[in-house]
Amino acid sequence: MSLIDVLKSGKYKLVDVREPLELEMDGFIKGAVNIPLGEIADHKDELLNADVPVVLYCRSGNRSGKALEYLITQGLQNGYNGGGYQDLKETLENL
Repeated sequence: MSLIDVLKSGKYKLVDVREPLELEMDGFIKGAVNIPLGEIADHKDELLNADVPVVLYCRSGNRSGKALEYLITQGLQNGYNGGGYQDLKETLENL
């Protein structure tokens, strides 16, 4: 299933891996959970046990890519890099 298919389904866990200050400055996507990249390991079990696909995003897609790579090594099978905040926000608004 592609990222767009997952987003269209409306059934996913959205995780923002930016730092809290970035959310305050730039905003966030409604419904997203903030787990900064440095804290992903602390929330690994929660994310691995999600009953829906996990979509991670950050400012540019770099940190969310690193988070996804880590989670895949830990056993995540249904994860997606949502890319950068602005692009993902616009994609969701246009679905």
